[in-house]
Amino acid sequence: MDTKDKAAGKGGGPSTEPCIERRIAHIDMDAFFASVEQLDHPEWRGKPLAVGDGPRSVVSAASYEIRAYGVRSAVPVAQAKKLCPHGLFVPVRMWRYKEVSRAVMAVLQRFSPLVEQASVDEAYLDATGLERLFGPPQEFAQTLRAAVKAETGLTCSVGIAPVRFLAKIASDFNKPDGQTIIRPQDVRAFLDALPVQKIPGVGGRTLETLNRLGVTNAGDLLRRPAEFWRGKLGERGPWLHALAHGVDDRPVTPFTPPKSSSAENTFDRDTRDPATLRRWLLLQADRVGADLRAQGVRGRTVTLKAKYADFSQVTRSRTLPEAICDTQTIFDTAVSLLAELNPRQDLRLIGVGVSQFGDRPRQLSLFAPQAEARPKGALDSAMDAVRGRFGKGAIMRGDLLDFDD
Repeated sequence: MDTKDKAAGKGGGPSTEPCIERRIAHIDMDAFFASVEQLDHPEWRGKPLAVGDGPRSVVSAASYEIRAYGVRSAVPVAQAKKLCPHGLFVPVRMWRYKEVSRAVMAVLQRFSPLVEQASVDEAYLDATGLERLFGPPQEFAQTLRAAVKAETGLTCSVGIAPVRFLAKIASDFNKPDGQTIIRPQDVRAFLDALPVQKIPGVGGRTLETLNRLGVTNAGDLLRRPAEFWRGKLGERGPWLHALAHGVDDRPVTPFTPPKSSSAENTFDRDTRDPATLRRWLLLQADRVGADLRAQGVRGRTVTLKAKYADFSQVTRSRTLPEAICDTQTIFDTAVSLLAELNPRQDLRLIGVGVSQFGDRPRQLSLFAPQAEARPKGALDSAMDAVRGRFGKGAIMRGDLLDFDD
């Protein structure tokens, strides 16, 4: 696809104060989950594809080809299949998306130490002063996009602006594989013409209130003082008023380690069969354990999540004496929590998570059996190595050989 570049608000009004000296980039991967699937399966490229399968699932991501049929994220899969009967509907592979996400973030960190991951497929980057290394904003955005594509094979869209919220809005203006630059001197004109619903955080109820008061574009908020909007919208009012002025002092906060890792699945059919539930827990424990080891972290608290057929939900947690990341301990603890739960009706969802990261010093007993003194996770390490070289499907646990997830 040809590189695209769009400068927003040309010919606009005066500079907007403050924060005009900052330069914030927002990087948003294009149809991320679907693009990863098409990357891994070349035969699917160019075809309408949705990530999400099962009669009770919703679409997690939609390729640009299937969007032409009205299929979007959050649309029920059953409805999506009616809209595009010949489309490809594939299951979610979160472990794979996280793997590619880590590669993307590593690319971004080569450009700036100030990278804040906002989700699995988007991040903010403080590009202030980087023009000395990478040229003006247009050239910087092109270089960054090219680096992401060279490293991952995927495209992204980039928005650059003096403040965070405008950078996020800009990244969505020229998708896919494009870039939009909002210069400081163009901020006022850009906001005056920006539909107010484009501001992140303006939902349906807030939008109804704003429209009722004559606000359709962000600039319309400036016709009344901040205190007026406080009376109408509470604390959100002055915040929106400040954004309409182009004021957003939030900094780009570098990566902070995740506080938990989890996996969950909604079943095609409700069940309380112990053998089926155990196999789901093993699959999830395997995924969570692999994610923890990839991050180099351990956790002390294992949590079981269960949702019944009537949509009521319960959780059970257990804090272990030492932090762990091995699959077997996660699985054994989850099974024990399931036994305590003793479900009295069918379940529609089950999940496992590990949290409370960090390790405490462990005092080994002089009298412990030799087998106990051996480090846990030798099998996990071997499996991680094989999967890292040959792919996630290269090796699996015997209990999951014929298990269709």
